[in-house]
Amino acid sequence: MYQVLGLCRFSYPALGGFQTEHDSHEARARFLYADARLDERFRIFQAFTLAGLMAQTDPDFTLVVVIGADMPSHRLEQLRALLAPLPQAVLRIMAPGRHRSVMQQIINDARDKRPCIQFRMDDDDGVACDFVAKTRAVAGDAAPLIARHRLTAIDFTRGHIAQPTAAGILAEPTQRQYWVPSLSVVARAGEALTVMNFNHVKLWQFMPTITLHDPDMFVRGVSDWNDSGVRSGPAAVLLDGAGEALFARRYGISADRVRALFHSVSG
Repeated sequence: MYQVLGLCRFSYPALGGFQTEHDSHEARARFLYADARLDERFRIFQAFTLAGLMAQTDPDFTLVVVIGADMPSHRLEQLRALLAPLPQAVLRIMAPGRHRSVMQQIINDARDKRPCIQFRMDDDDGVACDFVAKTRAVAGDAAPLIARHRLTAIDFTRGHIAQPTAAGILAEPTQRQYWVPSLSVVARAGEALTVMNFNHVKLWQFMPTITLHDPDMFVRGVSDWNDSGVRSGPAAVLLDGAGEALFARRYGISADRVRALFHSVSG
């Protein structure tokens, strides 16, 4: 009944959409495409984002990955290679534009005629392996409510803040409302507004929301280049064997893979 459509902005030099400001498009592109930054983004993208998406128990979804037309060619090929094992991924190459209007266009271009479950994620975030399945199930359970509204939000509130390191995964549990990426918007068929038309923390002001406390539904990645301002706090600890097993089971994230990816950085 529902199309499931995700969007990931991978270092796209939008006009707006960043908390870190720059004086020009050229300055923003230099920041986004800096080798040190992109090296880290690719490592986290592999370790966190792609891990959970490739492990989805319900593979019936599409992920649109948005990049800038001026991304260096060798980085574009690197990204294509990483996305190759994920058949649900669609790459969109866009010229610079206003953040929300460009993302709205991309989502609507990817829509079919069904009601659409839409989610967004940053290139350092992760989702639980059953994120698509659980979101689709909630939308099915709430179908009468959803049918009465243009837009309805589904919000899973439990997850982890996590930082990948050469020693393993530094993480702390968290419970937050309306946090990317475990937040979806269900748009009725033909609705032009999308999940990207709203500030995610203010969705409740514009539509009914369904809030759930299912455990361990998202990973919010943090790093030295994080634009959101989110950082690991005093509760963050290096995961032990049980914690690593939980991350593997819930998110498809391998601590051994994290250590391998980040070992060369610290060595």
